[in-house]
Amino acid sequence: MENKSLKQIIANRHEKLDKIRQLGVNPYPYEFNITHSTLEITKDCIDQNVSVAGRVMSLRRMGKAAFANIQDEKGRVQLYIARDDVGEDNYNLFKLVDIGDFIGIDGIVFITKTEAITVKAEKVTILSKNLRPIPDVKEKDGEKYNSVSDKELRYRKRYLDMIINPETKDNYITRFKMINSIREFLNKNGYIEVETPVLQPVYGGANAKPFKTFHNALDQEFFLRIATELYLKQLIVGGFEKVYEMSKDFRNEGIDRSHNPEFTMLEFYQAYSDYNFMMDFVEEMLKKIAEDLDVKKISWDGNDIDLTKKFARKTMDELIKEHTGHSIDLTDIKAVFDVCKKLDLKVKKTDSLAKMIDEIMRRKVEPNLINPTYVMNHPVEISPLAKVNRDGDTDFTERFELFIAGMEFANGFSELNDPIDQRKRFEDQSAKKNSGDEEAFPVDENFLEAIEIGMPPTAGVGIGIDRLVMLFIDTRWIRDAIIFPTLKSLK
Repeated sequence: MENKSLKQIIANRHEKLDKIRQLGVNPYPYEFNITHSTLEITKDCIDQNVSVAGRVMSLRRMGKAAFANIQDEKGRVQLYIARDDVGEDNYNLFKLVDIGDFIGIDGIVFITKTEAITVKAEKVTILSKNLRPIPDVKEKDGEKYNSVSDKELRYRKRYLDMIINPETKDNYITRFKMINSIREFLNKNGYIEVETPVLQPVYGGANAKPFKTFHNALDQEFFLRIATELYLKQLIVGGFEKVYEMSKDFRNEGIDRSHNPEFTMLEFYQAYSDYNFMMDFVEEMLKKIAEDLDVKKISWDGNDIDLTKKFARKTMDELIKEHTGHSIDLTDIKAVFDVCKKLDLKVKKTDSLAKMIDEIMRRKVEPNLINPTYVMNHPVEISPLAKVNRDGDTDFTERFELFIAGMEFANGFSELNDPIDQRKRFEDQSAKKNSGDEEAFPVDENFLEAIEIGMPPTAGVGIGIDRLVMLFIDTRWIRDAIIFPTLKSLK
């Protein structure tokens, strides 16, 4: 019955479309001259002539007159359309207007007896005829009824979400402002924005399973990039000293609250600096973003996150002891396995050291890292691109991960620039890949050749932009931070 009703509505809209054309009117004109947005129509505009346009969101007909509300990017305004004001021909055209149509109004601003700022139409122009109805949302006392509230529908039909829930747009305006703030910060600090290939013959720079594709003309397999790191560091070799890229990366892995297969990553690299400098730099960047967005404290799941305070810095083993009570040698796989079993974590003896440590951190530590915390000094085995600690402890690296609200937001390190050590680390990764580890990456001879030319001491950082948006719009779902998230096809 619902499908039949929808078909009838669509058929009725098509009939109206034909009638509009029979009146000699183009229902899809090329332009309309706007003088005011809905937000700009205020009491200061009383008795002024204005031209405003938007989508019809409500319509109440009363014979020879009607009230309507139109919505544009900025908000809504009420319209009053009377036959005596617009003329019989124009009013007959207006009678073919439905909720969902785009219309333009030329008229005079006045205030009704109920104190509503209203545009009294002198002319109605149809700008786009709606053929498929939008939900007819009713509002009373600030509450919406019949709104698009189903999350799945909102993600699949974001345009409907934004029409019915215009506050959704605020999330993406925040995203826009956040990215602008980041660019301003990096640009003012002397960084150059660059672009590196999305299609890569060899993938690397992170532990992740890639998407594969094939280029017919070259008769060659390519991979969608999982990171931009190895290309950006080649630019450091080439003579750039500060570079960054805001990139779309792709990882062929699971989808959950904080992971989407296609995501936006910021990576930046600075020559002659180390991970200590980068921890200060990232902290300064995030505080600038908060200042630019006028955010002093973030409420997250009942917790107040204060970005104005100094970010904590703790080593991985310190945090494990703090949150589990177990002191642990993170290079001793047997000791790590024993602690995993004591903590009732699901690991096998055949699992890698990295997987076991990740299980402890993911289950027992990371959810407790609410205020900004740098997790430092990761084992070499899980940090193939980072330098070992300068204090001589070669089992650990100068690497940090920034956690806020229980999520990882940044990953950075003093970059490994010893080509002999880097080759060995790549070969270790390649061996893991050959043994079935889908997230290990192969040896990249082009990158090795580049750093054999010589790369200066360098520090680099990767920051997940989508997760940063999640933090500033206060959502636990990455899909709310991405306008068009990846979704399973409907069958």
